[in-house]
Amino acid sequence: MEREKLGSRMGFILLSAGCAIGIGNVWRFPYIAGMYGGGIFVLFYLLFLVVMGIPVMTMEFAVGRASRKSIIKSYTELEKPGQKWHLHGYLGMAGNYLLMMFYTTVAGWMLYYFYQMLTGKFAGKNTEQVAGMFGDMLASPLVMACAMAVIVVAGILVCSAGLQKGVERITKVMMGLLLVIIVILAVHSIMLEGGTEGLKFYLLPDLERVQKAGIGQTVTAAMNQAFFTLSLGIGAMAIFGSYIDKKRTLLGESVHIAVLDTVVAFVSGLIIFPACFAFGINPDSGPTLIFITLPNVFNSMAGGRIWGTLFFVFMTFAAFSTILAVFENIISCCMDLFHWNRKKACRVNLAVLLVLSLPCVFGYNIWSAFQPLGEGSTVLDLEDFLVSNLLLPIGSLCYLLFCVTRFGWGFDNYLKEANTGDGLKIPKWIRPYVVFILPVLILILVIQGLL
Repeated sequence: MEREKLGSRMGFILLSAGCAIGIGNVWRFPYIAGMYGGGIFVLFYLLFLVVMGIPVMTMEFAVGRASRKSIIKSYTELEKPGQKWHLHGYLGMAGNYLLMMFYTTVAGWMLYYFYQMLTGKFAGKNTEQVAGMFGDMLASPLVMACAMAVIVVAGILVCSAGLQKGVERITKVMMGLLLVIIVILAVHSIMLEGGTEGLKFYLLPDLERVQKAGIGQTVTAAMNQAFFTLSLGIGAMAIFGSYIDKKRTLLGESVHIAVLDTVVAFVSGLIIFPACFAFGINPDSGPTLIFITLPNVFNSMAGGRIWGTLFFVFMTFAAFSTILAVFENIISCCMDLFHWNRKKACRVNLAVLLVLSLPCVFGYNIWSAFQPLGEGSTVLDLEDFLVSNLLLPIGSLCYLLFCVTRFGWGFDNYLKEANTGDGLKIPKWIRPYVVFILPVLILILVIQGLL
């Protein structure tokens, strides 16, 4: 079977950016930026994006493009005889499944809230009632399972239509709409009366908040966010590398993707802070922000139902773009490993992903007594911990060591692949940095994640 290819460079950039742009951009980045000194945090974040995120992204793309295979087979293709790098491929593959075990549920929440907002279910509800609606949704395994199933079925249907006709085409439309919607929402938020206070809080460097949080904490928070925002380490990027031609260098493409990802995270703050400050509501992090704080903000806003509906369309697209990218990775891997055609890989994974996503759904109701990470934690917290704190940083370290050491593919091979084509080139002098310093930085993230 000849390997499928993406139809355009734009398709590649939007697909990869879609994979990186997820819920964390919206419910984590603005809150953390606000907590750790606004503009100061943003500067640290950008620094780590350049020195950590982008180099590892070029490595993952290089492995994909040089091998023309998905995660397990890409190592087999490039490693020297007798080496065991392909074992990381299995770990990466497990990471893709594990990520989808909770991401499909959270995407289902977004979809359900879009429906609730559209049909005016929040109208006339007070703060307690809005919070109660989130609780009611979590308490109902049927509502959550149905929303999750709609997401899984939709994702598999898009993937089964093929790489260009399905995944690429739909992602281009979704990402285009997503970018338009966030600009409209941000402009509206900034124009709200009292919104400028929120902007100051978000963007002006505030040394007092940095001192309160501690400079060390601020730096590691920025490092964490910059690294995890790009979804590196489980081969989700490598797969798109395997679908592109050699016309452009990988550093140039990685920069475009990181910029798009950062713009979405940054603009999310322009939507959230002015709106929260305009209505005197404290912006918090995580699910409470999206499902309790913001519905209350939309409730108090003129035309709130329209703005709220638009916001949840944006959130559904952000989540679904990641789901499409990871589904494509899983399906491609099954095609490579078992020599199935695309339709069969889609059918099998439809069943597998529906079943695997159920523990996360039940973790909030039927199995709520199971609290794996201590009091009040859920199945989702455990799954998220394993992916974010272990599989992503350890996987990234594997890609890094594979690309820069003589025990793997080797720095010269990586450099040659990454610099093939037109665009920004990776300089040779970067070698000591990627061999000696970058692994230590990633190791710090792994240790921190475990602690």
